[in-house]
Amino acid sequence: MNDIITIGEAMIVFDPSATGPMRFVNNFEKKVGGAELNFAIGCTRLGLKAGWISRLGNDEFGKHIRNFARGEGVDVSQVDFIDSYPTSLNFKEIMEDGSVRTFYYRDKSPTLTITPDGLDESYLKNAKILHLTGIYPAINPVNRSVFEKAISLAKKHGVKISLDPNIRLKLWDKEEARNYLSEILPQIDILLAGDEEMEIIWGVKDPEAIINKAKEIGIPYVAIKQGDKGSIGYHNGEVVTVDAFKAKKVVDTVGAGDGFNAGFIYGLVNGWTLRKSLEFGNTVGSMVVGVKGDNEGLPYMDDVKIRLGEKENIER
Repeated sequence: MNDIITIGEAMIVFDPSATGPMRFVNNFEKKVGGAELNFAIGCTRLGLKAGWISRLGNDEFGKHIRNFARGEGVDVSQVDFIDSYPTSLNFKEIMEDGSVRTFYYRDKSPTLTITPDGLDESYLKNAKILHLTGIYPAINPVNRSVFEKAISLAKKHGVKISLDPNIRLKLWDKEEARNYLSEILPQIDILLAGDEEMEIIWGVKDPEAIINKAKEIGIPYVAIKQGDKGSIGYHNGEVVTVDAFKAKKVVDTVGAGDGFNAGFIYGLVNGWTLRKSLEFGNTVGSMVVGVKGDNEGLPYMDDVKIRLGEKENIER
């Protein structure tokens, strides 16, 4: 039985060897990325059991991704290789200030071959939380029937649903994202979002207004991610504001939101208070930005304890 199950695409990520515009970079390092897989890895490193539903190209890149995920302790029993669908690619451009642009090559994503009837109900029903992002339905409208079937199965079996809108405007425009995600949100139990994303979906950016809208449609948990400003959470009438955990150095911001999600969900799975879950999520997210790569900075529990001063760091 997994604590967490997620559905989504993973990609080979090519990280540049130098900062600056990508057209001037001559060398790249092969890594693995994808928001849903990053989240699953973040969870396993903290000690949760996580499963990942996906499809990969039947090629060397696909085999590398599945081996990598399995090596991180992610359950890949629901990941298959698909012929004639190449594993998706993502080239990154990193500037001196740590800001990132991405260039996707994912038009024929292997995840397009997942069908609603192909979802294993017995696999989904035994999870505690189904974690989704807005990336999977944005890749192609074909994926939306799978997305909705997964939500339906989770509801049927009392599995909590968490959603990070994770809006990628290179995959769909604001209107399409707003129309689709606003229909999905009333079915969500845990909303993990940035204020700018919610401005696209609901037309409001103020945290209080976002929380009020979430209350109106019955979302029990809300965590608003504000980067270096911290986070704001809501549950059961309580609103909590938590300052950011200061990062030692910002090297690469990609994956920080996935890290926060993993930390926050870890807290909920373990019955922590809203405040403690937010603080833990902030801490995990702040550790991710100090390491180059989509998931290389996701910490293990011992690393988090050391950062929080709860465990001694013995270097020699």
